[in-house]
Amino acid sequence: MVKALLCLAVGSALTYGQSGDAEKLAPYYPTPETIVEKMLQLGALKAGEKMYDLGSGDGRIVIVAAQKFHAMAVGVELDKDLAKKSAAKILKLGLDKSAHIVNADLLKQNYGSADLVTVYLLPDAVNNKVQPLLDRQLKKGARIVAKDFDFHNWTPEKVENIDDDGEGRSHTLYLYRK
Repeated sequence: MVKALLCLAVGSALTYGQSGDAEKLAPYYPTPETIVEKMLQLGALKAGEKMYDLGSGDGRIVIVAAQKFHAMAVGVELDKDLAKKSAAKILKLGLDKSAHIVNADLLKQNYGSADLVTVYLLPDAVNNKVQPLLDRQLKKGARIVAKDFDFHNWTPEKVENIDDDGEGRSHTLYLYRK
């Protein structure tokens, strides 16, 4: 069943665990739980909407989106071990009907069905690689929430500064609308 969750196709045929020569666009650094909810609230995620978390790590944003916001949530994670662990957690929580992890290169996916996309990647990856992809694929009205690093060629609809995430760090969240 975990393997089935990881094989979910998102706009293209995928092979389990296949990432080819995909480039890692950010190191794994988990988003604090308090920030996860703020990101989804800022993005105004509603029940039944489809959201994607690019570089989903341990799946925490995907899990909260499915569990608390009742959204159809998809995480895209290049690291096979992180993808397996998060898929197993989704299964254990009984969220496998509304939450999925794709073990693949996030630059080779189709996000055309997204209502919300969450992003926490390095600035160069966000601006030079992900932004053109989202420009081409996202439908009108889709929202993007970026954590800590903005998209230079887009104007945010809203910027939220968080002085303390509960772990002593500050963050900036950026909301964009296509």
